[in-house]
Amino acid sequence: MIIGSVVLAAGKSERMKQNKLLLCINGKTLIENVLDALTAADIGEQVVVLGYKLDEIVEVIKPRLGKVKIALNLDFEKGMTSSFQTGLMVISHVDAVFLVLGDEPILDSNVLAMMVQKMESNSEALIVSPIHDGKKGHPLLFSRQLFGEILSLSGTQTIRDIVQSHTDQLATIEAPSWVTMRIDTPEDYARISNLVKNSRKIEDT
Repeated sequence: MIIGSVVLAAGKSERMKQNKLLLCINGKTLIENVLDALTAADIGEQVVVLGYKLDEIVEVIKPRLGKVKIALNLDFEKGMTSSFQTGLMVISHVDAVFLVLGDEPILDSNVLAMMVQKMESNSEALIVSPIHDGKKGHPLLFSRQLFGEILSLSGTQTIRDIVQSHTDQLATIEAPSWVTMRIDTPEDYARISNLVKNSRKIEDT
């Protein structure tokens, strides 16, 4: 299977009051950590969807351009669905695509690999989601068979509608708690940064 990824990086980070994708964890920005994880998982087709203050993010990912493609969503204020559609149109030749949030604090390449393996081994799975303690997380992996439905979403329809329409074709894998964590506020950033630092200390002992 040829696996691609669409990284959503077009939002305004309004609750953070600064571009949260440029916040640092483990000495790198969130967007750099995400792209590194995709590369480590051998996801060769990577598209970053930009919108608000795109120059700031382009400057950070400039060394990766060539391997990483950029898609511009002029309608980024319409939300995540429009950005995913924008990126998907660039990468619609792949067999399956990861929907990746650019602000994921920890994107585990091992989890990505397990998700791909799950889809490859289950012919009925059109969507693969990581879960932790029964809660679905991110990223999501979508089969090419759903690309048409995703691209046809309009108005108030969302990616969640696609997932809910295909619950019988949704496969899951157990994953660490990171898959359910988000950084939306300064408090989120402080809490998750401390969690990462503490986990690093435990690994080093």
